[in-house]
Parts: sequence; structure tokens; C-alpha cells
Amino acid sequence: MSAEGLLKRTHGGAVSLEQNMARKYRAETIYRHVERKKAIAARAYEYIEDRDTIIIDDASSSFYLALHIKSHPEKRVAVVTNSLLVGNELAGIEHVELYMIGGYVGGHLAASMGESAVENMEHFHVDKGFIGVHGINFEAGLTSIATPQMQVKQAIMKTTDKVFVLADSTKFGGGYLSIICPIKSVYKIITDQQVSKQNVIRAERESVPLVIAKRPE
Repeated sequence: MSAEGLLKRTHGGAVSLEQNMARKYRAETIYRHVERKKAIAARAYEYIEDRDTIIIDDASSSFYLALHIKSHPEKRVAVVTNSLLVGNELAGIEHVELYMIGGYVGGHLAASMGESAVENMEHFHVDKGFIGVHGINFEAGLTSIATPQMQVKQAIMKTTDKVFVLADSTKFGGGYLSIICPIKSVYKIITDQQVSKQNVIRAERESVPLVIAKRPE
């Protein structure tokens, strides 16, 4: 099987190359545009009040919000999430009350999704929701990479009246497979300082609630 390219020999056994590629893809997703995502997470944290209840999805930007919450004990927060990565970071943290959404686990950043996850979310109502998106398209709206992720994000939107989109500046434009919602359906879209002037001008012209996060000094 090694000759067929399916396995790589290691000391003491063999490792699936597909597993290696999956791990590499997850790492690339998490560690892409790190400083931008940290700035966005820090700005998003400013909207969280002490004793808020929030929901965080499985996006990489949401993961950095979880890390920010973890490192700031001054605010006590109840967090609902479908993300195994977020759950792993926040489990056992004294100032965080953690609730995990159950369901089928999938996606390149491991998270619960599918009908069970959506039904589970219907039992929650939170103060604020924080989600990532595949893209921001001024004509189509907020987009997702596939239907399962779209369904989860739409379910999250039903749990709260204030939805914050965490999206670095590379998310503007591009193609899409699924549409989550119209762009004006969310409370704020938080992006980084690399966002183009054209996108800022268009957001202002169309009354899109765009917030630009500054890099920490």
C-alpha cells in the first residue's frame, strides 16, 4: 500500500497519507492570517458583557475568539458551541460555563452538524452569536462552503437576535455553494484593516454594519 501512495512508513507502523493531509489542512486553516483573526477576535470580545450567554461556531476565527475568552477571566461567560476545538479550549475554564452541541461530527475543523445538531441548538437562546463565513458577497449575501455548515449557521442565527460575523478581509467576494442569509441580516460584520477601500465604501453605501478591527498595539 505504501507503493500505491496510501500509506507512509513510520517507525513502528504506517500512517495514512489522507489523515496526514487532513491534519495539514486543519492546521493551514487555523494558522492562516493569524494576526488578522486575533485582531478580529479581540474586537469581537469587546461586544461581550460579563455574564453574557453566547454561541460560537466552528470557524477558525471563532476559535481565536475562544482563545481570547480563555485568556480573559475578567468576564464570566456561558458558551454554547458545536466546535470540538472550541470545546477543548474552554472545558474546565473557571470563568466559562460550557455547553456542547451534540450530533454527527464532521468538517475539516471537527464539529457537530446535521439534523441532530440543529435540533439541539433549538433548545438554546443566547445573548449573542459569533459565526464565520466562507464568503461575503454584496449581491448574494453571506455564503457557506456546503449545506451542513450553512444549516448550522442558520440554526445559530435563530438562537439570538444579535449575530456577529467574524470574517477576515480575504472573505470578501469569490464564489460560493450555499447562501446563509442576506448580508444585512446580521448585527455586525467584523473584519480586519486589510479590507479594501472599495469594500468599505460599498458597505457604507449599502448600510452594511461593517466593523474594522485594529491590530493590537
